[in-house]
Amino acid sequence: MAGSGGVWGIEIGQSALKALHCVKQGDEIVADAFDLIEYPKILGQADADPDQLIADALDQLMQRNDAIRDRVCISVPGQSGLAKFFKPPPVELKKIHDIVKYEAKTQIPFELSDVVWDYQTMPGATIQEGYALESEVGLFAMKREQAYRQLAPFKDADIEVDMVQLTPISLYNMVAYDRFHERIENESFDPDEPPTSSVLLSIGTDSSDLIVTNGFRIWQRSMPIGGNHFTRQLTKDLKLTFAKAEHLKRNAREAVDPKLVFQTMRPVFNDLVTEVQRSIGFFRSIDKKAEITELLVTGNTVKMPGLAAYLGKNLGYEVHTLDRFNRLSGDDVLSIPTFRDNAPTFAVCYGLCLQGLGLSQIHTSLIPAEIKTERMIRAKKPWALAGMAALLLGTTTQYALTQRSWQTTHEDLWSGAAQAVSSMSSHSSDQKSEDSLLVSRLTFLNRLGEEISGNAERRLVWLEVINAVNAAIPRAEYPEDKIPSIKELPLEDRIDFHITEIDTKYYEDLAEDWYSERLDTRYKEEMKNWYDLMRDSAPPEELAEDTGPEEDGWVIQLKGYHYYNSPKHKGEEGSQHVRKYLTTAFREKPITLIDPQGNPITFTPEEFGFSYPILLNDNQPQLVQVPNPDYDPVAAMTAMQLRAEGDEDVEVETQFLEVLRLDFVFQVIWKESVLSERIEAKRLAEEEAAAQAELEGTGDGSGSEDDVDADPDSVAMAN
Repeated sequence: MAGSGGVWGIEIGQSALKALHCVKQGDEIVADAFDLIEYPKILGQADADPDQLIADALDQLMQRNDAIRDRVCISVPGQSGLAKFFKPPPVELKKIHDIVKYEAKTQIPFELSDVVWDYQTMPGATIQEGYALESEVGLFAMKREQAYRQLAPFKDADIEVDMVQLTPISLYNMVAYDRFHERIENESFDPDEPPTSSVLLSIGTDSSDLIVTNGFRIWQRSMPIGGNHFTRQLTKDLKLTFAKAEHLKRNAREAVDPKLVFQTMRPVFNDLVTEVQRSIGFFRSIDKKAEITELLVTGNTVKMPGLAAYLGKNLGYEVHTLDRFNRLSGDDVLSIPTFRDNAPTFAVCYGLCLQGLGLSQIHTSLIPAEIKTERMIRAKKPWALAGMAALLLGTTTQYALTQRSWQTTHEDLWSGAAQAVSSMSSHSSDQKSEDSLLVSRLTFLNRLGEEISGNAERRLVWLEVINAVNAAIPRAEYPEDKIPSIKELPLEDRIDFHITEIDTKYYEDLAEDWYSERLDTRYKEEMKNWYDLMRDSAPPEELAEDTGPEEDGWVIQLKGYHYYNSPKHKGEEGSQHVRKYLTTAFREKPITLIDPQGNPITFTPEEFGFSYPILLNDNQPQLVQVPNPDYDPVAAMTAMQLRAEGDEDVEVETQFLEVLRLDFVFQVIWKESVLSERIEAKRLAEEEAAAQAELEGTGDGSGSEDDVDADPDSVAMAN
């Protein structure tokens, strides 16, 4: 296969590595090799070693396919990156880059130096006299560290990757070429009367990708449900091992009791339908002109008996399984039973091959620029060495001729000139050193200026966090802001919290570095106590399945104390006081900020980025002595003199008070975001909620438990 001019499309899935090799022969795309390497264990299993499993699979791929010497294109999961589509205003084509760069700064929630990003104008744009009048631009990004993480196994296997693409985009490229090519090539896009759209549902092992496209435009979403959820349901309800449940899922119709198997998996069927309905409903809310006519399903999970029909019945669309490709030739591959039986799982690889052959609609790549540069230098090294050899030969010859001429010339005639040259060389060296120093200073000042005058929103973000935390800390409201005396309101009756320390720490992986097993136990215990106190009920069932925060984030820690520990406040004193106010505040208390237009906008703590509020210590209040704020030494001395003189009615203020104090340590997670990101997320959430409410109001896709058919072949299709 070496040097064939073809392309390898490789997808590292959760259950198997898939690879497809395609070449272009005339107007045809021919598949001339493929490989499907199933792992001994699914990557997400608790006892699996993903790095080793992937390394072994790539090693097998190399051994069986002549070391993979052609171009290589790989996919990464949609949730690993970001895909945004926006409509720029009518603008000159040469100015689109500037607009995209501005959008990248606002749309990508990280510093641009920390991400790999690319963009492209979508097909169907109206171009007149060098102006893009009606266009849509796709912006794609991935964190740089994530890109290197995805490339690492290929680097270890000595496979040079030429292109990195998001899985949903590869699926779009496949559908656009295989099903919509005539429309894209022969029709112009009319945004007022767009062509009909198709929904492409790719069901993976742990998640699924949903793409809505009419060939010209694309909308995509990743959903947290996949084939493994069916397996886990069988594992949970039928008390089976994962391996036995997986086998039973794949061979449900041959089971001893097929009806029981399908009924056990039915909640997952329903969850999948609900997720698809929610996604389509949200899409319709933002594109009311779109008309969806069909559902295309792919991925090996679609081979489950009755799944495709179940989706069609409950979603109301004609369903087509992508078990064959209209424009892919190569009987040597397509006729092989292994490929034929697993064709739906090669859709991504097919899309990758199309991009590698220059036939895709979207041709962006998320290969880090420094890798491209390194390869360019490496590719030019042989030519550079040849040039250096030629230059060295010429220099040597020139030196020999010059030396001969020098030897025949009188030395005194050249001594002055030689000194002048030496002096100028020394001066030039001094100037170069000074120039280098000035360049370094300029670089430093530029970086300093960027830090000082950088993103205005990011300069304000910690001020917003401090204000939010400050607002969450409860304090009593006194008339005219006048603090009452101890006699009027004893310390033990004041709800105030006294914060002695605020600390923050950033974690790149909260689940790995912060959320320990001990902390998980503590958090769930705290939530049980909070629900019992505030709701007089048990926490929801999903709390028990909560595995903690994901990805990166900040841990904000508050240390402090309060005196609200009087016996008359039984049930609301001590730790209960912390739960009632602090925990509730970080779960439910509204946070009000000012938007760019100067208007107040309110966020829930979750919308702001707060989560997982935890009281770390459940201590008992301790008796302590605190200074009496009402103590007046002069008045106390006078009162003591009066009492000494026999006036027993005089009250003497003590210098210290004995009160019960509860010391606490409280933590809460904050996921960093700027105001514009929160506003946009809030808007999208409101639109999605409205769409879901509208969807639920119509009753689309609802079913009844009575619809279940006793026939095993139709159980999976029942609603």
